[in-house]
Amino acid sequence: MGLKESIESRGALIGIIGMGYVGLPLALEAAGAGFRVIGLEKDGEKRERLARGEALYEGLDGDRLKELLAAGKFEVSGDAAVLASCDVICVCVPTPLSRTRDPDLGFIREAAAQIRDALREGGVPKLVVVESTSYPGTTREVVLPILEEVGGKLCEDFFLAYSPERVDPGNKRWNIANTPKLVGGMCERCAEIARAFYSAFVEEAVVVSSPEVAEMAKILENIFRGVNIALVNELWMLCERMGLNVWEVIGAAATKPFGFMPFWPGPGLGGHCIPVDPFYLAWKAREYDFQTEFIELAGKVNVNMPYFVSSLVAREVNAAGKSMKGARVMVVGVAYKPDVGDTRETPAAKLMELLGDSGAEVAYHDPFVPEFSLGDSVLRSSELGEDTLGSCDCVVIVTAHSGVDYGLIARSGVPVLDTRNALPRHQG
Repeated sequence: MGLKESIESRGALIGIIGMGYVGLPLALEAAGAGFRVIGLEKDGEKRERLARGEALYEGLDGDRLKELLAAGKFEVSGDAAVLASCDVICVCVPTPLSRTRDPDLGFIREAAAQIRDALREGGVPKLVVVESTSYPGTTREVVLPILEEVGGKLCEDFFLAYSPERVDPGNKRWNIANTPKLVGGMCERCAEIARAFYSAFVEEAVVVSSPEVAEMAKILENIFRGVNIALVNELWMLCERMGLNVWEVIGAAATKPFGFMPFWPGPGLGGHCIPVDPFYLAWKAREYDFQTEFIELAGKVNVNMPYFVSSLVAREVNAAGKSMKGARVMVVGVAYKPDVGDTRETPAAKLMELLGDSGAEVAYHDPFVPEFSLGDSVLRSSELGEDTLGSCDCVVIVTAHSGVDYGLIARSGVPVLDTRNALPRHQG
């Protein structure tokens, strides 16, 4: 039986490298479709929790996880040797930035080396799919040469494709199954086999002409959001000077039924993709003597937002006749988006650092993040009660979690800086 036929019959064994926000949901979808799935995870504590059936992330179905574990459809391992027996291997590892904000592909290279060794040991054709977000050319220029070190021939001894993740943690409407999946293969056969795999559990698999098209499309999706958020963030700063309510302005513009799509300002961008992707593309563009000036400018605007918000906090505190030095500031929400506990690249971190540098005593409340690392310190979420609020000099709403009692905050009499327009939207 060929690889494609094995996939279509659900007889293929699936290996997924990385059990994070991308890899774990993908593993459960594939296992739920009838495949046997092995998740490769370096973190021993995470492996133990998954083996016990713990739902590690918001929106993950713990009962489904336990059922798949009990049925033998899903297991977790820390031994890369398991990849040798897998027919399909998906790479779902982080792609962070270095300290100089250049692409750090260390995790991708490590995963590719593990697959190379699996190809050497397995001796059977495998489909390798990269899902991690990176610059156009990563699959061809970084992953492929490592896989070719075994001497195998692309499109015969192994198949390679890129299919960007489109996971949106906490989104109750769009999930892996109903979100179209882009697939870019190194050849038509690679794309065909990858499409067969994803079609087993995704309603629509969209094949594009190359991995580079899929890689660029993923970056475009995120840069589109980043640029438009930068636009309204800059508008917010202008509206502050003009004495206008930026949320009312955007809401008014959004009444136009065509030619306008509302985006909303905030204290900065968070999450793995949107704050990072512009730097990946800008780095790659320099190879072609091209400067992504418009995109980089948007990035600068968004990076500056915690500084802008910090200045607004100081204004609120000073307006109450107090000094920032010694002021107690309560940050509501440190996750990067509502109703999840994900703090990757959260703007709350920089904002809290700036407030601390100005002499303020900073505390936070977040029902999804019980502990939060800030520099060398580990803070714990404070209870949001009348006594806690009464001891504060300012409250800053950074993330608008739906379960927070915004009415209590409004009634507290404490100056509130609402960076998400949460009070009007959540008060009864």
